[in-house]
Amino acid sequence: MDALLILGGLLLILVGLVWLVMLAFDTSLLWGLGSLLPPLTLVYVLRHWRVARKAVVLSGLGFIPLIVGMTMLANQDAQRLQAILSLDWARPVVQAPAELEIHLRGKLNAQPFAPQQAELIDGVLTLREGEDVFARREVTIRMPSLANSGNGPVRVDVLPQDTGNQPEVQLSWLLPEQELPEARRLNHGYTLHLKLDPLGPNKLAGDFHLVLPPPFKTTLSGTIEVFTNHLRYVDEKVDTRYDSRETLEYVIDDYLKRRYATERVELGILPVVNFPASTMSLDIDARIDGRNEHLPVVLRKSPTRGWVVVGDRYQVEEKPKTSAPATGEKPLTANATAVPNSSLDRRVRFSLERLQGNPSRYQNLKMRILTERGSMVEGRFNGIDADGQIVVQRNLNGQGGATFAVVPAQITSIELLEP
Repeated sequence: MDALLILGGLLLILVGLVWLVMLAFDTSLLWGLGSLLPPLTLVYVLRHWRVARKAVVLSGLGFIPLIVGMTMLANQDAQRLQAILSLDWARPVVQAPAELEIHLRGKLNAQPFAPQQAELIDGVLTLREGEDVFARREVTIRMPSLANSGNGPVRVDVLPQDTGNQPEVQLSWLLPEQELPEARRLNHGYTLHLKLDPLGPNKLAGDFHLVLPPPFKTTLSGTIEVFTNHLRYVDEKVDTRYDSRETLEYVIDDYLKRRYATERVELGILPVVNFPASTMSLDIDARIDGRNEHLPVVLRKSPTRGWVVVGDRYQVEEKPKTSAPATGEKPLTANATAVPNSSLDRRVRFSLERLQGNPSRYQNLKMRILTERGSMVEGRFNGIDADGQIVVQRNLNGQGGATFAVVPAQITSIELLEP
């Protein structure tokens, strides 16, 4: 209703102004041309009020529904009214510079594919288009042989006639009328060429070519850049302003090393975190100098410093340059990110029955679920609700998160992605 009143008022004002110009042309050609300039229009109205008053009254009537509509809009959605009055909608959209240089030609499922996000972490290459909870289109290639490659060079070549254990390729896409994306998998009969070399502290860059069998309608070729972790760097230093679990792990790890004056710090898995946020209170588990510690930590995000631990007043201790690590120990740098030490890989013999029998064992671990309809849900396991549904939470960088509950009877495949 408010929109109709605003539009109706603007239409009456516009009609009144057009009528006023027409009346000015009827008076004389010079007055008509002069009325096209706002100052001379006002002069014409004053000099020829008897002729112009009808058009002026009509324009004045238009202000009544306009003001009423804007008042109603202000009561219902003040931010929307502010955006309209500030003319933000008329300004050109300025896109932020892309973090990665990705130039791909071809199509995915017969649709253009322009990924904005790319990463190769733990042997999983992901090219993703879209910023929402689910990608509009996504390519995922799982290469277990590269799980421990880190930031080293990557060389992968697969031909359609190759046999044995080959990388698994997964496509997913989300149509406008769908709530969950569709997914397709294959592990043979395709062509893949991947040649990536290190670029910076946590990037790889190089050639990417993927040709799938004709039914998949997917051919991609070009150059890509990928991140090898969820950290971001500025001038070769970790950017603590970036929202990610790895950034929080880095900040907490650095804090604990300075607080306890030791490099022997191993963080456990952090609790589930949601972004965006300005403060976070976390209970963390860590192994410090061989001791198991359970510590409450409060983090705050500063616009200039990024994420910091509240109450952190511990300074970096200068160590002699000649100091050497103890025999049998590898030197750790100040920027090293702690890796949780797990003596048991919970992916071994993982199944839906084991998850239902002991859900606490898999709490906060990342998993992937496929349903009977071909939909895919990927995120961190957040327990089993009162109805017996599997609850999975997916976090988005800078956009909060979403929680999904999946009925066990509809699950065709469930996979644990972390040890």
